[in-house]
Amino acid sequence: MIAQAPAIERVLFTEEQIERRIREVAGEIGQRYQGRTLKLIGVLKGSVFFLSQLARQLQIQVKIDFLGVSSFSNRPSAPGVVRISKDLDESIEDEDVLLVEDIVDTGLTLRYLLQTLSGRGPKSLAVCTFLDRNCSRIVQVPIDFRCFEIPDRFVVGFGLDYNQLYRNLRCVATLKAEPGSASAIRKPG
Repeated sequence: MIAQAPAIERVLFTEEQIERRIREVAGEIGQRYQGRTLKLIGVLKGSVFFLSQLARQLQIQVKIDFLGVSSFSNRPSAPGVVRISKDLDESIEDEDVLLVEDIVDTGLTLRYLLQTLSGRGPKSLAVCTFLDRNCSRIVQVPIDFRCFEIPDRFVVGFGLDYNQLYRNLRCVATLKAEPGSASAIRKPG
């Protein structure tokens, strides 16, 4: 934990719980893709910590690439228009692809990414998310592998941020509701 993290309210998942669950999910992924090379596509920036640890736990050959996405909206509480801000460096045609997300919330961003990537001709396309906030889902999206389901709370740590802070926490935690801070934050898509 970070000594200067007074805004942390409660730890939802400890470093040990996270490591154990990622090992389990990596085992499930390894069984599905045994004998094949899997291309992991991380969604920047939040998935970097999860993707890195997941890749180290996989007992199969992997390639890694990244996508950046942005969401723009006229209203703070409304879902925005999603666009790719950083595209893949390599083609995914005829590749087994695993899209690696930090969190799936409304499903809108994931739906956009799945539509975009499926149009690029992958051999297969699956989704692995670190956190699933299913209670906030607006559109149903397929999630093949998930580490944890979480309540309708804003969370930070292990790649997830608040104003670019707290990503480096080794746990996942909720923030205290402070005026104008976490309680007023719109959750990511």
